Amino acid sequence: MSNLLALTIIWPLLAAIITAFFNNKKKTVRVMSQVFTLINLALVSVVLFMISTNGTIILETGSYEAPFGIVLVGDMLAITLVLTTNIVAAACVFYAPKSLTEQQESFFFYSFFFMLISGVSGAFLTGDLFNLFVFFEVLLMASYGLIVLGNGKAQLRESLKYVLINLFSSMLFVTTIAFLYSVVGSVNMAQVSQRVQEVEQQGILTTIAMLFFFVFATKAAVFPLYYWLPRPYIVPNPVVSALFGALLTKVGIYSILRVFTLIFVGETDLTHTIFIYLAAFTMIFGVIGALSTNNIKLIVAYNIIPAVGFMMMGIGIFSETALSGTIYYLINDMVIKAALFLLVGIIAYVAGTSDLRKMNGLIHHYPVLGWFFFIATLVLAGIPPFSGFVGKLLLIQGGLAQEEIMVVIASLVSSLLILFSMIRIFIRGFWGEKQDAPPHPERSGAARRMTWPIAVLLSITVLLGVGAEWFYPSVEEMGEYLMNPQIYIDSVIKE
Repeated sequence: MSNLLALTIIWPLLAAIITAFFNNKKKTVRVMSQVFTLINLALVSVVLFMISTNGTIILETGSYEAPFGIVLVGDMLAITLVLTTNIVAAACVFYAPKSLTEQQESFFFYSFFFMLISGVSGAFLTGDLFNLFVFFEVLLMASYGLIVLGNGKAQLRESLKYVLINLFSSMLFVTTIAFLYSVVGSVNMAQVSQRVQEVEQQGILTTIAMLFFFVFATKAAVFPLYYWLPRPYIVPNPVVSALFGALLTKVGIYSILRVFTLIFVGETDLTHTIFIYLAAFTMIFGVIGALSTNNIKLIVAYNIIPAVGFMMMGIGIFSETALSGTIYYLINDMVIKAALFLLVGIIAYVAGTSDLRKMNGLIHHYPVLGWFFFIATLVLAGIPPFSGFVGKLLLIQGGLAQEEIMVVIASLVSSLLILFSMIRIFIRGFWGEKQDAPPHPERSGAARRMTWPIAVLLSITVLLGVGAEWFYPSVEEMGEYLMNPQIYIDSVIKE
């Protein structure tokens, strides 16, 4: 049964290869992609049920026992994030046919799409630092293909910046892994966790830890390394923006969460204090960016950054409650960011512009779209009873318990500013006098057909909020699990 864990990575990779062969048959490849995605979603759901029932699944590939072989570790945290990834993927693959042009589809969109899902899933499930690097490269190669779909001038300019930043961070990543291997003699996360406790050169380990943090923080867009993020995320097609906004920075956050709760826990007074300050700056500077523009896509892209700050807040506070808040907020943010990028894609499509100053009264012609956006805004801002509120409440409780007043104040202020930045779109773009006809009436039918995948995503966020008492016990167990790394070590390395 443990082989099913590998299948959650292999299946989308196989789907990428199969869809490449049928790339010229547009209708066929669309249906195949939707079927493959739903199969993978069902497969991940089965694996999640197995793990919740029987505990962590360890797959030792090639029959080599850990720590000598490649290990996949399917614990509740990893498989929950893989499930969320596939929920986002399912929404995007049904949204894509109405959003992509034939030219964009012909450039192997679906193959790159499945490569991205495979890379993200592998990054969540791997128990090996070098293979974390490998899966990072898989998802990055897929993202390079997706970001240039359409061959626009802006895309080429922003993709160059995106590639250069990630190329540098990847080189630093593999170099840092080599440094760590030279000190502890292993790249298996469980064994590294054991051995760092035995190394007397804590100064070297702290330096290596901060190099890892620099790599992951660049990919997660933590202050001040977020400067590259907003524009590369808005130049591709909205469905690509949704995949990027929902998944890519979250892999960076997950890596920080995993590495700094499992391996580098010896100097938390230094490292995690830095995390708290960076979290506060990330929240404030990110939302300032969202307030500085009238481009609705940029507003949503900038709001990725304060969300990263909230998740870093929980990692820095480093308590069961705070880590539970980070996990809850991480799951919520993956879903709501996908929904928001898909929403603003439709809004820009029907309005014929992304400039908020040129929109007015859209709610009279697109009431469902308007109220969907309003709900998404409340979720993002953390208004009760939605899921964003649950995650932020846990983070604030954890901050107050540890007397981290500064970051709690920053989180409250940034939440208000996030609400203000997003409600501007609703008030200026949707509210106002009714126009005689929608700006582009020929687009109305397609726009309405594109809203149902968004409805599914929003329903999940509402369920996570209203049904928090059902989900929170599992998230709380994940928080306790992260605070006790010996559980992870014992499940991987059996004496």
